[in-house]
Amino acid sequence: MSKEKTPKPIENLVEVEHALTTAERFFETNSKIITIIFGVAVAIALLLLATHRFYSLPREAKAKEQIFVAEQYFEKDSFNLAINGDGNYPGFLDIIADYGGTKAGKLARYYTGISNLHLGNYQEAINYLEDFSSDDLLLSPVALGATGDAYCELGNKEKAVKLYMEAAELNPNNFTSPVYFLKAGIIYEALGNKEKALSAYTIIKEKYSESSEGRTIDKYIARLTAN
Repeated sequence: MSKEKTPKPIENLVEVEHALTTAERFFETNSKIITIIFGVAVAIALLLLATHRFYSLPREAKAKEQIFVAEQYFEKDSFNLAINGDGNYPGFLDIIADYGGTKAGKLARYYTGISNLHLGNYQEAINYLEDFSSDDLLLSPVALGATGDAYCELGNKEKAVKLYMEAAELNPNNFTSPVYFLKAGIIYEALGNKEKALSAYTIIKEKYSESSEGRTIDKYIARLTAN
């Protein structure tokens, strides 16, 4: 004789029905507000998209076009013309003023800082280089190192060596890292900190022996250990 199976009750059925009813009432009561909020969100998204397409992208293209001649002057070491322009084409300062938020505008800060460093305007170089930021793996450490050069020229060796070490350790590579480890070692020696100088030189010998600095680092280590 088979036993009759009783259906298993749905647990929390009342709570589920109550939750659904509450949600339905909420949407019915606030449907206008929800529609407005959704409409505003869509409008903002479309506005941002339109701004990027019809404003930001054209400005980026224009800025890239405008900075071209200043970059050529920079490559020729005509730093005053690069910074201030030649009367026909804008200089880096014009690019910063007119297109400061673009990639070219940000790059113009770097160029202006380096140009001032070459011209001996060390505090101006610091001002522009410290205002510059980039995700570029080589440009970022070079900007830090150049800032260190400017501080060194102003006699602030403690600040300079700190920046050299930061530049050397930022995005380690065979191009910039050994350059700034070497500069840091030389400044550490000048500050009388032979231990840190030797540490910087040893890093070059162990990690960057194939670089031009690595091929000559033994003489720095020998001089330091001999003394």
